[in-house]
Amino acid sequence: MQINLFREIIVDSFAGGGGASTGIELATGLSVDIAINHDPAAIAMHKANHPDTEHYNESVWDVDPVEVVRGRKVGLCWFSPDCKHFSKAKGGKPVSKNIRGLAWVVLRWASKVKPRVIMLENVEEFQTWGPLTKEGKPDPTKKGATFRSFVNALKRQGYTVDWKELRACDYGAPTIRKRLFLIARCDGNPITWPLPTHGPQEEINVQLGLLKPYRSASEIIDWSIPTKSIFKRKKPLQKNTLIRIGRGIKKFVIDAKQPFVLENKAYFLQHYYTHQGKETRASGIDEPLATIPTANRFGLVSATLEEISEGYKKIPSFSEINKKNQVFAFLTKYYGSDIGQSLHDPLHTITTKDRFGLVVVHGKPFSITDISMRMLQPHELFAAQGFPSNYIIDRDFEGNLYPKTEQVARCGNAVPPPFAEALVRANLPEMCVDKTRYRPSVVNF
Repeated sequence: MQINLFREIIVDSFAGGGGASTGIELATGLSVDIAINHDPAAIAMHKANHPDTEHYNESVWDVDPVEVVRGRKVGLCWFSPDCKHFSKAKGGKPVSKNIRGLAWVVLRWASKVKPRVIMLENVEEFQTWGPLTKEGKPDPTKKGATFRSFVNALKRQGYTVDWKELRACDYGAPTIRKRLFLIARCDGNPITWPLPTHGPQEEINVQLGLLKPYRSASEIIDWSIPTKSIFKRKKPLQKNTLIRIGRGIKKFVIDAKQPFVLENKAYFLQHYYTHQGKETRASGIDEPLATIPTANRFGLVSATLEEISEGYKKIPSFSEINKKNQVFAFLTKYYGSDIGQSLHDPLHTITTKDRFGLVVVHGKPFSITDISMRMLQPHELFAAQGFPSNYIIDRDFEGNLYPKTEQVARCGNAVPPPFAEALVRANLPEMCVDKTRYRPSVVNF
């Protein structure tokens, strides 16, 4: 391999499936020069998408910076150390001191090859990094002590250091994922935080056209994949799942002033995980997707709507057991007797205040005739993270197929590429290409 000793190189440590590398490539027009990760599956996906990169399938501690750099100057070194043992999602379980200490490898690179710019990505709780108790839990009396030591160690190496929390939706990714970024540089230039390019629809800068509106989850949904009725399944859904779906139907379909309707179906997203210490239930698809974890936790729910004609006053009794009645029975069962009615009686007149399943769209009344659901697919989740539509996620560089669970795991661990692109463009403009030449394709099914 011919080495250019005069061009600064870029290193992606903890490279994973290639989120940061992809964002860096979108900014610079070049693949990262070196990628390091201990996970063979992650390296295999990275190789499929970044074939020109030198790959090291090793522990970050087993890679000698001097050896792999081979005399080249390092313009940027990106680090995304394991975040699970800092994240609130870990709950009150004991954490690993060794995994929490992976970030110290940054100091090894700083002392041995002096990267001009260092960028580190992690969860916001990384700022609380401190010693552990004998029980293996963070010591509340020493919260942030190790983080401060880490920052001071970088400063002793001659680096200026700053850090900030950013949200991916502010930079064009249709997910609200929030992450902490730490930047250190030793070239005398200032650390620059990229200005948001997107914002909520109601923000004045969006209304004035100075910012683009947030990209919504509806953009990344593959509408060609059908949802499956919750009433026609060989294995019935769990009771808690039905309760969540019922609440989502009420909030995003029945009570919504403007339900998201595509043809004759109203949609929303059902969540199956805890986020930032709170159990997340559902969200509309006209807003960015919630943070994507390493397991599939998003279900697309649709309610089939049927327009009610002017003379339609009453739905047949529940004894006839049809779709309408099943849906109404389900909604009634999980919303309590005070806002419903007995299932032994004919359904109340459709125009009464305690009705269920009446949806008004553009002033016209509709009834719900079915409820369906499916889980989001890996290609939809990768699109939500901001990956280009041509990113290879279902096979490795040798053509071996990835199971869906592996695809989702790579996605959940990935850095949304728009994060990396924005940060590199803001801090290393001299290494970047024209923004219009390297943009991810808009994924809109």
